[in-house]
Amino acid sequence: MEGEVAMGNSYDQEGFFEQYAKMPRSRDGLSAAGEWHQFKPLFPPLEGKAVLDLGCGYGWHCRFAAEQGAERVLGLDLSRNMIEEAERHNPEGRIEYQVCGIEDYEYPKDGWDCVVSNLALHYIEDLEKVFQDVYKTLKPGGVFLFNIEHPVFTAGVGQDWEYTKEGAPRHWPVDQYFFPGKRNTRFLGCDVVKQHHTLTQILMGLLNHGFELKAVVEAEPPEEMMDLPGMRDELRRPMMLLVKAAVKKG
Repeated sequence: MEGEVAMGNSYDQEGFFEQYAKMPRSRDGLSAAGEWHQFKPLFPPLEGKAVLDLGCGYGWHCRFAAEQGAERVLGLDLSRNMIEEAERHNPEGRIEYQVCGIEDYEYPKDGWDCVVSNLALHYIEDLEKVFQDVYKTLKPGGVFLFNIEHPVFTAGVGQDWEYTKEGAPRHWPVDQYFFPGKRNTRFLGCDVVKQHHTLTQILMGLLNHGFELKAVVEAEPPEEMMDLPGMRDELRRPMMLLVKAAVKKG
């Protein structure tokens, strides 16, 4: 599959989606996600809460919220394929799935106790608008928890290593860091458009829209995954940024 595509639309392309379905985190869920051991402890208590998942994918985090006792869970994803897989893999009476882009949702005022987003916000150009909408839709004391590709990763040249003649990763080149915006990269054999945001934009964007920062974590894979191909190289540069922010209690 050639040509630039937005990530939400690429998931509805048959060839790309077939490759995505083969990824460990697609097949095995949260236990196969290298960041889960750090992301999971950031979740607030969800018993009896209303949880919104932005870019829910297969619905693994929706399922987790329901298992933690959430009263209502809504998973949004721009890809119809993703929503169909979520309904198949993670059906639950308290979970509703909806084909809807992150920027298209109406965000009712004081509608949710927790908003979570995993590996979706680096496809959003106007990140501050999303922060504003999430702040509005969270109840007093509500939590916004997200995992976004780290700015060092999105500023990577082609988002790939520089390799030796033998094919070993030499170093991770970074360029144009202070110039946010579109980044063209290859993912699962497809030309994909992502959006680069600096660390200042992400963290100050939250603070400027009223959030309180509760945790900032640069994800590292756990020791038990170090024997997987290429995993030790993930310690040479950060790939994911985990952030927990909250609305002040009324």
